[in-house]
Amino acid sequence: MRSPHLLLAAIVALTVFPAAAQRADRPTPGWVRVRFETADGPIVLALDRRHAPLTTANFLRYVDDGRFDGVSFYRTARSRKAPGTGFIQSGIRTDARRFLDTIPHESTKQTGIRHLDMTVSMARKGPPGSANGNFFITVGPAAYMDWSARDPGYAAFGRVVAGQKTVKRILAEPTGQQMNGTLMLRPVIVTRAVRLDGKPAPTGRPRPWLLEHRRDG
Repeated sequence: MRSPHLLLAAIVALTVFPAAAQRADRPTPGWVRVRFETADGPIVLALDRRHAPLTTANFLRYVDDGRFDGVSFYRTARSRKAPGTGFIQSGIRTDARRFLDTIPHESTKQTGIRHLDMTVSMARKGPPGSANGNFFITVGPAAYMDWSARDPGYAAFGRVVAGQKTVKRILAEPTGQQMNGTLMLRPVIVTRAVRLDGKPAPTGRPRPWLLEHRRDG
């Protein structure tokens, strides 16, 4: 019989590190993998649809519609106190042509998904409930982004399961003075984002940026 202490440790490990059981090469029940092809290499995410269903569903709508195709990783925020840590940010930025509806905020208190190393979370400019198509990936633990009694925090909803070296390369990219010195001088283009598990379900909503690309071609 297993020691109660060992059982408790196993439960805590699964709660705090839910991505530990995830793999990039095969599906896992309750999770959906998404592959981002970037100019610096591929990144594979595992999204926790069981604990963050609204945020995951929203992200998959952007993927299935091709709304992330052609965007970039445009922001890298490095920690001054802990070199090699921070976060990188990607998404549609302010491109209104790619916007979908904003979504309710699924806080870390609600989901239990903490901002650990290689966590995927939703970015937002306004209050909780204003997130749409921008996201970030943490490098190193970022507990300050979790819910607290004073701060609603950000909506974490997945983990990087492959391409961690690519994430770290993007974090090291040089930045300029804009966005408090975090705007990248050479944004890293996302050529394509595609789900690896389940059948794509495009929204059917207009994609006007594609029409402009055809005219330019």
